[in-house]
Amino acid sequence: MTTAIPGPRRKRVLVVDYSQTGQLRRVMERIVEPLRADPLVDVHVESLRPVPEYPYPWPFLRFFDAFPESAHLVPPALAPLTLKGDEDFDLVILPWQVWFLAPSLPITGFLKHPLAPRLLAGKPVVAVVACRNMWMLAFEKLKGMLAANGARLVDHVVLTDPGPTLATLFTTPVWMLSGRKKGFWGMPDAGLTTEQIDGTRRFGRALRDALAQGQEQGPGPLLAGLGAVQAQPRLYFGEKTGTRSFYLWGKLLRAAGGPGAAARKPLLALYFVFLFVLIVTLLPLSLGLQALLRPFFKQRLSRIQAQFELPSGSATDRCHLYGD
Repeated sequence: MTTAIPGPRRKRVLVVDYSQTGQLRRVMERIVEPLRADPLVDVHVESLRPVPEYPYPWPFLRFFDAFPESAHLVPPALAPLTLKGDEDFDLVILPWQVWFLAPSLPITGFLKHPLAPRLLAGKPVVAVVACRNMWMLAFEKLKGMLAANGARLVDHVVLTDPGPTLATLFTTPVWMLSGRKKGFWGMPDAGLTTEQIDGTRRFGRALRDALAQGQEQGPGPLLAGLGAVQAQPRLYFGEKTGTRSFYLWGKLLRAAGGPGAAARKPLLALYFVFLFVLIVTLLPLSLGLQALLRPFFKQRLSRIQAQFELPSGSATDRCHLYGD
């Protein structure tokens, strides 16, 4: 009598999906392609549906009306999930966006959902952000919410708009408010390039191999050596100023009423003027001063860069194994 040798165990992957413009969904699809092609991997995509839905393109005041809750991590209502909470996943892929220097409200809604601890506790999470270029302090907030759910953050992939910082301060809002991604006045197109998005397949291939070898059960990371993240510490101090501004003004606006409250509208208009002045004066001044003082802050900037490139790092020594 022969004893059957058990075959390799199938792996289950949860992918959380929310994308307004479709850009983040394209990133997610490229990463997931190699996993879906593997017969030993089952992929479940959970699409988040805020109630009410957030519009795209955004009406002007509606856009700014989202920042108080974003800054204060107030979760929106979500339509019922297809998950029940008793599912067991081997890996969680969490694509996320930055809204007003904080995780997007739908992602906050998921991470503060009653089912989140049951789905995420003890699970390895690969976070993937696609954003303009300021993500570091939002990432700290994301890590806090993941930790509150008992999740293990093993990797972080960062994809940022390749355009110049000052140009993206105009092209990104125009994209959000009008739906126009095409550049104007000599500025580049908003958002990621096709090459950036297609290049994320390397992460899916590496995750496929890691799952096959059971590496997700270890401490991680799974995507080291693939150029997952390159932090720009020169933006950190601008992020701190902006985050503090969003928090304080958000507190004032929340005191005036909930989302859509009439009392918020004049305050929102006032804040837009304040923000515009801040962007066209303080940000260029801050970047200029940092350029002058960079030699004196080199060690601190290096520490900031090293901190925010964890856990996956900026090294590219394995890219040749998984690139096209």
